[in-house]
Amino acid sequence: MGRYALRRLLQAIPVFIGTTFLIWFLVWGLPGDPFAGRCGERQCPQAYVDFMTDKFGLDDPLPIQYLNYLTNLLRGEFGQTFNGTEIGELLGQAFPVSIKLALVAVAAEALIGITAGVLTGLRRGSFIDNLVLVSTLVLIALPIFVIGLVARYSLNLSSVSPEAPLVELIIPGLILGSGSLAYITRLTRVNLVENRRADYVRTAVAKGLTPSRVTGVHTLRNSMIPVVTWLGLDLGSLMGGAIVTEGIFNIRGIGGLLFDSINRRQSGVVVSIVAILVLVYLVVNLLVDLLYGVLDPRIRYE
Repeated sequence: MGRYALRRLLQAIPVFIGTTFLIWFLVWGLPGDPFAGRCGERQCPQAYVDFMTDKFGLDDPLPIQYLNYLTNLLRGEFGQTFNGTEIGELLGQAFPVSIKLALVAVAAEALIGITAGVLTGLRRGSFIDNLVLVSTLVLIALPIFVIGLVARYSLNLSSVSPEAPLVELIIPGLILGSGSLAYITRLTRVNLVENRRADYVRTAVAKGLTPSRVTGVHTLRNSMIPVVTWLGLDLGSLMGGAIVTEGIFNIRGIGGLLFDSINRRQSGVVVSIVAILVLVYLVVNLLVDLLYGVLDPRIRYE
């Protein structure tokens, strides 16, 4: 397993470099003047433009700019925005909120989705099964901004502060994870129903094992492999894709910062956010792969 993990980490290096360079190139490829609006309504003086261009090395070719940024990033220096704000400070304020929000969403998906999926999988065709299936279809069909707006104004929720405790993020987290929660429920149900027909389950029943042990030890563990994959990949996507939810509840997280930075062509902020999200994806993906061996002992890492 150690050699497998090391090989995966080495494979992550070109993925990290390629992804961040692509984002860097796309951000600077956006049309518009990066200094527009930074001097009020009037156009910035040419002396200011020349100074900022030289300070941030904007005259250098894009590959050189990226290499300079990557070098500083490896030293733990994220750089500054055009306004002189440290990018590390912006990330330090936004990421903890988004991480807590994403963890609440994933926890809700796992707890509610897996529980509902198991209940419907064990009672296929029953009233509860049909009720859950209809409910998940509604959650999948409704856009997040509709659910979020209805929840906020019906519950009269206020804005969430940057230092918000987890309890204040429960409702936004449920809204953020509502779509994935529905998919987790249906995925758990389908896999549970399929695995209950497997030969090893019939063998376990023939040996006289209790229904709870057959379900919990044999059926459910194998059914969790695709569910764990979904949850692991969803953690990173929720952090980067929470723009709508954070906007509805006025949460100052990474989604709003990313959207604002793209509009302002703050390439350093955008690439820093993407770099951290890529690292989250790679680490979580590795942990998910290693967890497969725990859920299914037949899986071997070569």
